[in-house]
Amino acid sequence: MPTQTQRAFTKILKWRYKNISNKTFTHILAVAVGLLAGLASVTLKNLTYFIESALEEGIVFSSNQLYFILPIIGLALVFVYVKFVHKERLEHAISSILFALSKKKGVINYRKIYTPLITAPLTVGFGGSVGLLGPAVASGSAISSNLGRILHLNTKTRSLLIACASAGAVASIFQSPIAAIIFAVEIFSIDFTMLSMLPLLLASISGVLTSYFFLGNEVLFNFSLSDNFEIKDTLFYVLLGVGTAFASIYFTKMYFGILQLFEPLKSPKYRLLVGGLAIGIMLYFIPPLYGEGFGFINNLLDGNHLSALGATPFDAYLSNIWVVIALLFGLTVFKAIAMTTTFAAGGAGGIFIPTMVMGSALGNVFAKVVNNLGLDFAVSESNFTLIGMAGLIAGVLHAPLTAIFLIAEITGGYELFVPLMITASISYLITKSTLDHTIYTRELAEQGALLTHDKDENVLTLMRLDDVIEKNFKAVYPTMSLGEMLHESVSKSTRNIFPVIDENNALVGIVLLDDIREVMFETALYKTTTVATFMHAAPEYIFYEKDSMQQVMKKFKETGAWNLPVIKNGKYYGFVSKSKLLTAYRRELINFTQ
Repeated sequence: MPTQTQRAFTKILKWRYKNISNKTFTHILAVAVGLLAGLASVTLKNLTYFIESALEEGIVFSSNQLYFILPIIGLALVFVYVKFVHKERLEHAISSILFALSKKKGVINYRKIYTPLITAPLTVGFGGSVGLLGPAVASGSAISSNLGRILHLNTKTRSLLIACASAGAVASIFQSPIAAIIFAVEIFSIDFTMLSMLPLLLASISGVLTSYFFLGNEVLFNFSLSDNFEIKDTLFYVLLGVGTAFASIYFTKMYFGILQLFEPLKSPKYRLLVGGLAIGIMLYFIPPLYGEGFGFINNLLDGNHLSALGATPFDAYLSNIWVVIALLFGLTVFKAIAMTTTFAAGGAGGIFIPTMVMGSALGNVFAKVVNNLGLDFAVSESNFTLIGMAGLIAGVLHAPLTAIFLIAEITGGYELFVPLMITASISYLITKSTLDHTIYTRELAEQGALLTHDKDENVLTLMRLDDVIEKNFKAVYPTMSLGEMLHESVSKSTRNIFPVIDENNALVGIVLLDDIREVMFETALYKTTTVATFMHAAPEYIFYEKDSMQQVMKKFKETGAWNLPVIKNGKYYGFVSKSKLLTAYRRELINFTQ
């Protein structure tokens, strides 16, 4: 029997269906989702900063130089939480959302609402070299997904609200509402139409207002643009675009390389120990690798590279600008390593902000090299610091528009719009031509679970192989006589194809009705001829475990077949017919484009 609460909720839903249109209701939910994602982001930031400030006051690592032992403590706390509370392996925030959109109809486990709010502050607050944006987006997306499930929203609306949550989280963290909308479009492959634009806009506004309400005018980057773009610097921005492209390729390959390096360490305890020690060693020599790194970026923007570098074993040599350049370049090299090591050791976080840190260091190094070569060139180090961030975001995430508008909004104007476009576009084009997929998307693409801006690809990605497999085929055996086949299979089947299997249910061939049509009425052959006489190999096979719907469609196109057998765990499982496949495709296309 339904409870009183359930009956009341059902009445509310019925009233909503009668009095509020789906479009209006979606707009209301977009505002609510933006607010909730903003609250999650603010909570995440405050918890992390509370841990950081508590550690600074309690350990006073600036005097005792003990900061390099903290990451292993934070990772150990995350390990304890995951082992005894969460009890599931932590997933990459954005990748798991993309997978939910493509293969789970936008359904995200409710535990992902609060788990990032616990694991990310412990990781980052104790010095893990990752960011908070990914966990903020993950928490907001889980909120929107479960809200949609409770309100019985369809898959399309639920997916749109997940994108709205990501926009709200980005707007709240960076106080950049335009970049937040573009982030949702570029990263989540949302079609930017009038139907999607308004909910994204409402969520973004809601998220940024939440940030202003709780944090006031406090911003991540306390920076005012003082040096405008000069045409004489155009070549340097082009070169910076090339440099950030190669850095983006390095960043991505290093990420997958280090994760692969940790693969032999099957035990999470060994991963934690090795990873924690490695991070501690890197922090000892390069202190700015500690935590997110916003303080490092702000110091570079202020022109204070000594504060940005902090106390290092090389302090006695910092009067030499080339030592400073070498240390900053070392950070660009080791930021990707420290970030990935944090993930491999069991930490939780995102890659967006580490990308910005690496880009800021690279841009600053580039400007310092130009200014100190003795060739009478003088460029703005703060501008190149900003544009270096844009170059890395465009290259690593394949999100050039997000990079351009984010940095433009951070600087409070569009004076650097031209150099931002130059550097970001060059970085994106070179990286995209070298790497088809990003850190977010490579594994999903390999699984055939990646949504893109290609509608045909998206429809095939959203389709499920199980929905098009048919099993009403009468199987026969190679040793079965023609008479037995006709009486036990052909006469009782409505299909014109018969799988031939052995005693282990493995498919050894197929027989078409056309193969036996000419001898069906020759009774003299009924006992003397076996199925093996007529069977032949299928034109192609569909492998249940590894073939994506894109590959299935390709096999039908290449073979021209009307039916292809499905093999699961090495055994015959059923057939996929072209007619059912195309019918399912058309139905999914209609749902996707409505």
